[in-house]
Amino acid sequence: MKKPEMKKLLESIAVPVLAVLIALLISGFIILAIGKNPIKAYGVLLHGAFGSKQAIIDTLIKTTPLILTGLAVGFGFRAGVFNIGAEGQMAMGALMAATFASNFGGLPPAVAIPLTMLIGMGAGAGWAAIAGFLKAKTGAHEVVTTIMLNWITTYVASFMVTGPLATGSGTPKSPEIAQSAQLPILMRVGAMELSAGILISIAAAVFMYVFLNKTTTGYEIKAVGFNPYAAEYGGISVAKNVVLAMAISGALAGLAGVTELMGVHHRFLGELSGGKGFDGISIALIGQNNPIGIIFAALLIGALRTGSNEMQFMGVSKYIVIIVQGIVIFLVAADRIVKAIYARKKVKA
Repeated sequence: MKKPEMKKLLESIAVPVLAVLIALLISGFIILAIGKNPIKAYGVLLHGAFGSKQAIIDTLIKTTPLILTGLAVGFGFRAGVFNIGAEGQMAMGALMAATFASNFGGLPPAVAIPLTMLIGMGAGAGWAAIAGFLKAKTGAHEVVTTIMLNWITTYVASFMVTGPLATGSGTPKSPEIAQSAQLPILMRVGAMELSAGILISIAAAVFMYVFLNKTTTGYEIKAVGFNPYAAEYGGISVAKNVVLAMAISGALAGLAGVTELMGVHHRFLGELSGGKGFDGISIALIGQNNPIGIIFAALLIGALRTGSNEMQFMGVSKYIVIIVQGIVIFLVAADRIVKAIYARKKVKA
């Protein structure tokens, strides 16, 4: 690796790491202000996230969909589109997969599992491609269209689990998917199970890294994101790549919904996405839109969420974790703002 590339890599790692450390320091003063010991609080948080086999499983379960929604948003950023519809795409992918997978009882796992995943990814891709098509053909901003699509998904899902797919009583839910369509279990502690979804999400991150950095299509998508006018001048179709980028982003979000469906709940629940699509925005920012960085960013958020539950037993609110997350995002975003201002001044000079 050349020196400039090494310097850029170290810079991209240093920014989020420093942001996390500063966030923990600031939050430590807040914990101190409420009369608690911050060192003890962080020790309890760490133990709650990694201190036992059950804690590790819980952390990895929370991390799995976050990697994929982070990849979905991060990939969109790299293509120059702001996909904040991962929440709806995740739910739509899980809903469509659940609708079909409940009828896969006669299929072997080798067929049912990949087929369920493809259906979910296809639903997410198609849902996101609507926003991509509208942006490419009419100039409609993807922020507006994806927000609208999120709401449409919410009401469609609500209708489906209280009407055509409704089963049982209590929480609105779909029938359970076929046993053959459920992901294999890697680890089990009591009722808590870690499925192969974590391996799928890591594999997806590695694939996206290779796709972005080693393929012609990945290069074209990045070129459109970096400068659409220069890309078009160079013979790259901006419209095609915008639609493609949104579709791939939606497929990743759909896969997040599928891993929750096949590996955790085994049925579609009304609150299956639970804000994980929006968490993808912060994870993409912390991970610097790098697929490998997003794995670690998702693990960080997953660990904070798991550890915060145990931290409450010593009287420290779980919302401290949200403060940490907010400060990290602010510092990472501020770094980009400072760099942008510096670059602009440099050009003017």
